[in-house]
Amino acid sequence: MTGRSAGATARLHRKLLLWVGYSGLLRRWGPRLLPRLDLWTYRRTNGRWMPSRLLRPVAVLHTVSRDGTPRLTPLLADRDSSGGFLVVATNFGRTRHPRWSDRLLRDPRAVINWRGTSVRVRARQLTPQEQDAARGRILQLMPPFDAYAERSHRKVRVFLLTPLTSGEKT
Repeated sequence: MTGRSAGATARLHRKLLLWVGYSGLLRRWGPRLLPRLDLWTYRRTNGRWMPSRLLRPVAVLHTVSRDGTPRLTPLLADRDSSGGFLVVATNFGRTRHPRWSDRLLRDPRAVINWRGTSVRVRARQLTPQEQDAARGRILQLMPPFDAYAERSHRKVRVFLLTPLTSGEKT
C-alpha cells in the first residue's frame, strides 16, 4: 500500500469510527451487546478473534470481583513502546463508571490478554495532567472520547496498565 492510499484508508477508518461512535444505535445497544458478543467469540476461538477487533485493537481484562468471581472485560486498548497499555473507562458515555474501573481502583493487579498472550499488569489511573499529555493517544484509540465524556457528565477514568516483571508480585 502506498503512503497516499494508506493515509486515505486511515482517514476513512477514522470517519467510520466517529460515525459508529456517535450513533444512537451504538449508544443504545453497544453496552448490552458488544461485550457479550466479544466474550462469546473470544471463548469459542480461544482468544484468537472478537468482532470489535474489526474496528479497533481490543484486549480482554481479567479482574476479580469483591466476592472472588473472575471477571473478563473486552476493552479498547493501545499498547505503547514500553509495553504498557492505555485503556479508557468511557462506558459508552453512560453516567456511571464501568465496574472494571472500580475493580482496578480497589485492586490494581490484573491480567490482560493481548493478541493471544496473557500479560500480568498493575493498573494506575492517570492524573489529569497525564491524561492531558496522553490526549492525542486517547483520541487515536477512541475518536468519540470527548463526546462520551461530555455525555457521561463525569470525569472519565483513564488507566495505564504496566506489565509486571517476572520477579514482581501481582
